[in-house]
Amino acid sequence: MAMLPSWQDEKFGSMIRAALWLESVVEEGNIFTKAQLRTAFPDVAQIDRRLRDLRDRGWRIDTSRDDPALKQQEQRYVSKGAEVWIPGQGKVAKHKSSLTPAQRTKVWQDDNFLCRTCGIGMGESYGDGSIELSKLNVARREVVMPDGTVDVQLVTQCKRCGAGDVERQANLGEVLGTIETLTPMERKVLAGWIEADRRTLSPLEKLWGNYRTLPTESRAVVRHALADENN
Repeated sequence: MAMLPSWQDEKFGSMIRAALWLESVVEEGNIFTKAQLRTAFPDVAQIDRRLRDLRDRGWRIDTSRDDPALKQQEQRYVSKGAEVWIPGQGKVAKHKSSLTPAQRTKVWQDDNFLCRTCGIGMGESYGDGSIELSKLNVARREVVMPDGTVDVQLVTQCKRCGAGDVERQANLGEVLGTIETLTPMERKVLAGWIEADRRTLSPLEKLWGNYRTLPTESRAVVRHALADENN
């Protein structure tokens, strides 16, 4: 069995070093934590993403979503994939660019035929004076999970938002964390928007919009009316 290169050899990229660290330090079948990973690579800001890159090359690294026995901060190195430290072995097989029509339609249906970047619907005008109508595609979007790992999920995206292949990342953990800070009333309003898959203006928000259109003298009348109510 050939001796592995050192995972501390900085001539290698961070993905290769992470692979060598798993092989040399963690070893197959064992658990490691994000803290241990970051301690090993203190100067690599996106070392978690480099682990995701290894998954794309056949490495199996389980999280608590894959193995309920794991804690949120733990991951298990299950099995080795491509030996990325060998020249030519680090190339990733690209995601299949072509989904079946049924798969594509399923994603569109789940997303209510709306671009999940700009919100435009299929075949709608962008409203900017152009004659272009939206065309929907299916994109792959990175999602930061509550445990800090990054998952890649399918999402509906219009052709315009996908132009230039801009890498977009969503943060599920941040969304869930913010929900925890909401009042019961705010949660109820948000749940309504989610159920309808659109934000509807409440009577209070509509009233605010109408108030803002009033001239100075009329706005003063409204302020006085509210002041009287509060006295």
